Amino acid sequence: MKKKILGITMALVLGLSLAACGSKDGGSSDGGSSKKSEDGGSSNVANKDKPLVWFNRQPSNSSTGELDKAALSYNKDTYYVGFDANQGADLQGTMIKEYIEKNIDKIDRDGDGVIGYVLAIGDIGHNDSIARTRGVRKAMGTGVEKDGEINSEPVGTNVDGKATAVKDGTLEIGGKKYTVRELASQEMKNSAGATWDAATAGNAIGTWSSSFGKKIDIVASNNDGLGMSMFNAWSKDNKVPTFGYDANSDAVAAIAEGYGGTISQHADVQAYLTLRVLRNALDGVDIDTGIGTADDAGNVLTDDVYTYNEEERSYYALNVAVTAENYQDFTDSTKIYEPVSKQLDESKSAKKKVWLNIYNASDNFLSSTYQPLLKNYDDLLNLEVDYIGGDGQTESNITNRLGNPSQYDAFAINMVKTDNAASYTALLNK
Repeated sequence: MKKKILGITMALVLGLSLAACGSKDGGSSDGGSSKKSEDGGSSNVANKDKPLVWFNRQPSNSSTGELDKAALSYNKDTYYVGFDANQGADLQGTMIKEYIEKNIDKIDRDGDGVIGYVLAIGDIGHNDSIARTRGVRKAMGTGVEKDGEINSEPVGTNVDGKATAVKDGTLEIGGKKYTVRELASQEMKNSAGATWDAATAGNAIGTWSSSFGKKIDIVASNNDGLGMSMFNAWSKDNKVPTFGYDANSDAVAAIAEGYGGTISQHADVQAYLTLRVLRNALDGVDIDTGIGTADDAGNVLTDDVYTYNEEERSYYALNVAVTAENYQDFTDSTKIYEPVSKQLDESKSAKKKVWLNIYNASDNFLSSTYQPLLKNYDDLLNLEVDYIGGDGQTESNITNRLGNPSQYDAFAINMVKTDNAASYTALLNK
């Protein structure tokens, strides 16, 4: 269970978590406070002891989802920042189901009593992608249990309803029962190996629509990059509601044109937390400063927009459904979150240098929403950030550009694959 931080001091948090985990990958095992040495400069701190935040992709086994506790407790100033994937996944599924219930009179396009949907899967080995696939299948009643969880495997095509990874679901609306069927799903991976590929999704909807046309009543996707590609390629013209995730500005604007809805993962809060935990560690202050406890400038988050999981050393932003009813509140995805928009005093929080990478420079959410937010916050937090864009395919495309970690005070890492944390910590251990 994720716990709200509720004013827990970080000294207690670290004492508990590190006593359980011990020293990992050359990290400290003193179990003490989040304080750094008095000098705090990069020239006097070993790279392995510098603040590190994993973000967006949580260190974990891409097959089982098991968290990489060694990476998450690499040193006493290591954390993960992301969002509550399961809460958001359930919210997306519920949003789609409620849309169907409210618009049933025009959903079943061919009148066969079967509500057919197609599903664009981002990355079969990514925890967030897995959660979102499960969330849709759970809400639609199409999920099949496998190893105690809803099966998240793609089914290929399933127009006859005979696939084993899913089953037909049932929705009763207005006294009438409808069958719900996942007509098709696939991982959106291009020929070069990059996942979450929007062009692949655009091609997929072309193939699916030519194969089963009016049987497609709903288009669901693991993110807005995929969703908007399918919306623009086919579903907009055919008036088929399409649902995504991330609340990218183009997707939010498209709701006025028939895009069904999306989920805001509070990227504004995530981007702030990504840099704030580094700032606090660099300043040697309680990690909760400017998060659950107001800083000197008045920056503070309320516990309805984030949670902290002590055992996982992870901060999670909470999600909000964005639909026709509220989309105008989300039209600018790069606007910083007002409660944490105040400039820090440079005399107390001196300029520090951060190395930060984006796993794929062409990823729509990260490039058009997350990175612009980070750039808005870095000045407020007096951080000089070097932004490194990867190719979305190999870790070496990123790690090759971390040749001199000694010139940085802290690191923020967004991996290509969630399994590969050691590729980065090995560089810091040298």
